[in-house]
Amino acid sequence: MSDTIKSYTKKDFTSDQAVRWCPGCGDYAILAQTQKIFPDLGVDKENFVFISGIGCSSRFPYYMDTFGFHTIHGRAPAIASGVKLANPDLSVWVVTGDGDGLSIGGNHTIHLLRRNLDINVMLFNNRIYGLTKGQYSPTSEVGKITKSTPMGSLDRPFNPLTLALGSGATFVSRTIDKETKHMQSMIMRSHGHKGTSFMEIYQNCNIFNDGAFSNQTDREQKADTVLILENGEPMLFGSDKNKGIRLDGNTPKVVELGDKWGMDDVLVHDESDYVIASLLSNMTYQPEFPDPIGVLYAVESDTYEDTMVAQLNQAVKKKSNGTVQDLLNTGDTWVVD
Repeated sequence: MSDTIKSYTKKDFTSDQAVRWCPGCGDYAILAQTQKIFPDLGVDKENFVFISGIGCSSRFPYYMDTFGFHTIHGRAPAIASGVKLANPDLSVWVVTGDGDGLSIGGNHTIHLLRRNLDINVMLFNNRIYGLTKGQYSPTSEVGKITKSTPMGSLDRPFNPLTLALGSGATFVSRTIDKETKHMQSMIMRSHGHKGTSFMEIYQNCNIFNDGAFSNQTDREQKADTVLILENGEPMLFGSDKNKGIRLDGNTPKVVELGDKWGMDDVLVHDESDYVIASLLSNMTYQPEFPDPIGVLYAVESDTYEDTMVAQLNQAVKKKSNGTVQDLLNTGDTWVVD
């Protein structure tokens, strides 16, 4: 990377390609906030790479005026890993969806997370297959009626946050397409994390699953259905911040502040606490709890590319530099007449 970072605007990250999503799609908001915040990340534009698989979200690289690959279904994490290992100085972003990243690409996703390469994952979750016209996805709710489940889905859905935590991710967050300022802060935090960052984005598909997150985006309801996490702050929500999350032993409970429960009873968020992150992630799909948004978990750990480079340097130091011919002549060799 160069010593002097160039000055950019949103326009510098906007490509000349016509954006082809359905009018009203939540992807527009995600694209707009990404283009808006990227000039402030302090990275030369030529050092950004966007990599996607297949799906509506995977058109993203066309619309960012950066380097990028539109790869094959579910394999974006594998391509991104190769790009990062070939050039660790690049800022690599994987854009995927709940189908692409958790179904055909599920195995690739979990191994990317456990290896902790310094890669940023943006998973657009609309709980439906949009590009292929409305089949149920790995995050669709039980009982979801779709073209492929006319009597209701029998599958229990994946919870992307618990999946990420269980895979060993060192940074796990969630935001919502309509919460634009919050999304900007999550993009900034993801970029600043050294290691694999996993960001789930609730994204509305207004054609095949409209209103999937209406409880979390409706102005009249969202104060009671969304818990905005702040590190070191008590977990409060509600229009008057009069509700909180309290631990009853190891079980989270929603309490109303007043005569019985006070601020001292409310759980304080700690981004470095895996147990708290697990409790928060499991509030998903439970209507009695608000959906947490923000950074659930963030810890520092060695990255795969750093340990790989160190291992290679150690091997060179131990065995010295050689040639390919020397390598071919090493070990058990034979001559074929």
